[in-house]
Amino acid sequence: MLRFNPPPGWHVPLHPWVPPKGFRKDSSWPEAPAGWNFWVELDTDSVQSADSHIDSTEELQLDGLRAKWEREFFERFPVMEDRIALQEAGIYQYHHPLENSELYRNQLETNRKAVLALISERKAISSVSSFTYENSAAKGNKLIKELSSLALNAFNQEFENALRVMKAGTHELAKKRVLAAADKVERFGQMLDLRISPEFLALRIQELELTADFLAKQAEEKMREREQREILREEEKARRELEAERERLEKERNHYLSALQALETSNSTEDNSELKNRLQEIEEALKQNDYRINNVRAGYVYVISNEGSFGPSMVKIGMTRRLFPMDRINELGDASVPFRFSVHALFFSDDAVRLEANLHKRFEKSRVNRVNARKEFFFASASEVRLALQEAEGALLEFDETPVSEDFFQSRPGWPEDLRRA
Repeated sequence: MLRFNPPPGWHVPLHPWVPPKGFRKDSSWPEAPAGWNFWVELDTDSVQSADSHIDSTEELQLDGLRAKWEREFFERFPVMEDRIALQEAGIYQYHHPLENSELYRNQLETNRKAVLALISERKAISSVSSFTYENSAAKGNKLIKELSSLALNAFNQEFENALRVMKAGTHELAKKRVLAAADKVERFGQMLDLRISPEFLALRIQELELTADFLAKQAEEKMREREQREILREEEKARRELEAERERLEKERNHYLSALQALETSNSTEDNSELKNRLQEIEEALKQNDYRINNVRAGYVYVISNEGSFGPSMVKIGMTRRLFPMDRINELGDASVPFRFSVHALFFSDDAVRLEANLHKRFEKSRVNRVNARKEFFFASASEVRLALQEAEGALLEFDETPVSEDFFQSRPGWPEDLRRA
């Protein structure tokens, strides 16, 4: 049995507290010492002995204590709480779902106009209707007006500060900050009954939500644009390769045609069957090449893994129309990952788009990235994908379930001992 072992200077609750999913240390805490063991063995015998003396009442008290620890921990580090909640949610939840960022921009403009209208109509902040200062109602009203303007300016400044640093996943923190500013206005203006009007506060909160939605939608659109550019680049590479191959095959065909024509013109008795067979092979290759140029759904479905980079239980299932599919796989294993990918299968299909989509659907629940579907990594073994391919396409000519990554296996013996055991 293991317990969490926090490094020195990490202010976390004591055992039996367990870090929640997505836990990250606070930036003010020191880094863990090199080689620090975050999980250590717990003396289960002593724990069982102690537990045997705990009755149901004590168990309830312990549960309450654990809840108190967690509550105090997250109250102390609210940024971490918001980040963890965002990670656990997986996908950003829109407050006001709209189709694109331009619609959010328009809605924000409408919201801003409503905010300005309330300010100009003096409905953004309320106060007592009359106030006497130095026995003068006029001085009292002037004082109310000036303090109201000052309080509203302070509130709006705090709102703009919160809005400026807000990101899509931290809108709840910005909302708390704005609500705290409104509460501060009410507390400091208690004598004059100063308070931000509910209508104005609701508009400002809506502006925070719309801005968070706008930022999330904008990021989503940029990601789709990047993905589309990558698809177009890949398609362009495939097109150039196939056209270059057609040009090469035509040159070779013309060469063999000229050779046959020369033999026929010279009335040579030399056997030309080999030339004719090769010419037939070239004609067939040209047909296949033209088919792939015209059929955008034809291509190779590949199954690859990278144990040194991602561990033994993750595969990538993708598709490429490239003439030489290994070029695409080699590109994926460039300097962005420490080791090259191992190839389990390269399967040509007349409808590789459909086959890839079916495999992705089959392993959807095992998808690693639940936000970006273009990240085609799945928690699955090579053998599981092999069975899925067999069910979809029947017999497979070749499939290698054993990863071959010479640079990984040669590098691993030189790693620190604790990493070699991981």
